[in-house]
Amino acid sequence: MFSAMLLEAVRAIGANRMRSFLTMLGMVIGVAAVVLMLAVGEGTRVTIKKQVDSLGTNVFIILAGFQNTSGARSGSGTRHTLNESDAEALAQLEGVEAVSPVVNSNSQMVAGGQNWNTMVMGVNSDFLTVRSWDLAAGRPMDELDVQTASRSIWLGQSVAKELFGSLDPLGQTVRVKNVPFLVEGLLAAKGQSLDGRDQDDTAIVPLTSSQRYLAGSQFRGMVRMIMLKAVTPDIMPRLEEDIRDLLRERHHILDPMQDDDFFLNNLSAVMASAEATAAAMTLLLGAIASVSLAVGGIGIMNIMLVSVTERTREIGIRLAIGARRKDIQTQFMLEAMLVSLTGGLLGLLSGASGALLVQAVWRTSVMITPASMILSFTVSAAIGLFFGFYPAWKAARQNPIEALRFQ
Repeated sequence: MFSAMLLEAVRAIGANRMRSFLTMLGMVIGVAAVVLMLAVGEGTRVTIKKQVDSLGTNVFIILAGFQNTSGARSGSGTRHTLNESDAEALAQLEGVEAVSPVVNSNSQMVAGGQNWNTMVMGVNSDFLTVRSWDLAAGRPMDELDVQTASRSIWLGQSVAKELFGSLDPLGQTVRVKNVPFLVEGLLAAKGQSLDGRDQDDTAIVPLTSSQRYLAGSQFRGMVRMIMLKAVTPDIMPRLEEDIRDLLRERHHILDPMQDDDFFLNNLSAVMASAEATAAAMTLLLGAIASVSLAVGGIGIMNIMLVSVTERTREIGIRLAIGARRKDIQTQFMLEAMLVSLTGGLLGLLSGASGALLVQAVWRTSVMITPASMILSFTVSAAIGLFFGFYPAWKAARQNPIEALRFQ
C-alpha cells in the first residue's frame, strides 16, 4: 500500500516537472545556505581556537607596567616592574607547571650572504613547555645554556627559511648584532597569532645571553614579560588571583585602591571569549540562512494547495470508490515530503560544493561537519511535514459529492 502511494507521489510530481523543480529550488537554496553559513562559521571558530592554542594552553602572560609622564601613558612594558625573582616566586605557587621570564629585541640577523630582521627573545629552559612549542629538529634549551649564557640560538621556521632557504640550519652560525650564535635547534611551525603576526618569524636565545649580548638593560634582572603555564585549566581562576596577590605583595602595592603595576592576561579567558563570539556568529549566520528554508516551506505549501485544487475531481473519485480520508491525507503528505527531501538532498550537495568553492577562491577556512549536514536535512524533512500538513488535511476533508461536481 505504502509503495503504491509513493509511486503515485512520484508520478504526480513528475506530471509537472518544471513546477516541481521550482518548488524544490526553494528548499535547495535554503538548505545550501544553512550548510554554507554553518561551514563558514565553524571554520572561523576552529581557526580562532587554533590561533589561541598556538600561544599555549593554560597560559598567563604578565606584562610590565607603563610610564605616565605628564599624563601621557607610554604603553605596557615601558616601566621596569618585573624581574627574574618575580618569575622564581611565581614558580613556587601551587598549580604552576612552568614559568619563563622573557626579554626581547628586534635584531638584524646575518648568515652568509643573507640577512633578516626579526624578534629575538631571551627565555629560560621552560619557555617551550609554557608555549607548548615543539622542536622540528635539534636539541632543546637546557638550564646549562642559561647558566653559562651560551651563544646558542633556536630559529623559527620563517627565519630559517629567510636565512638558509632549503639548507639545514643546524650547526650553522648566525650573527646577531655582530655576535655569533650557533644554531642548536629549529622550532616547529606555529602559524599566525590572533593579531595576524607570524609566530614563526622569531628566534629564541638563553635569557642570560640576551641580557649580556643583545638586550642589555641598565636595570639588572628586569624582564619585559613573564609567561606562566598552569597545570590544568580548571585552576586558572584561582591561580589568577594568587598571581595578582603575590605580585602586588612583592611590589609593595598595599593600598587596595592602587592600580597594579603590571598587566595580567589569562589566555584561556581570551580563548573562551573568542569561541563564544565565534559560536554566536555561527548561530546568527545559521538563523539568517534558515529564513530561506521557511520561504521554501511556504513555497511547498502554496504549490500543494494549488495541486489540491487542480485534483479536486480526482480526490472526489477516490473517496467515492472507497478511499479513506487517511489515505488521501497520506498521499498528499508523501508528495510534500518527497519534494522537500529531494530539495534537501540537492541542497546538501550544493552547500558542500559552495563551501569548498569559498575556501578555494577566498582562502577562507570552512568546516563541513556531519552535525550541520544532519541538522539541515532534518529541518528540511520537518518543513515538508509542517508545510505539507495543511494542504493534505484540506484534501482529506473534501466532500465527495462537491468534489465530483468540481469543474
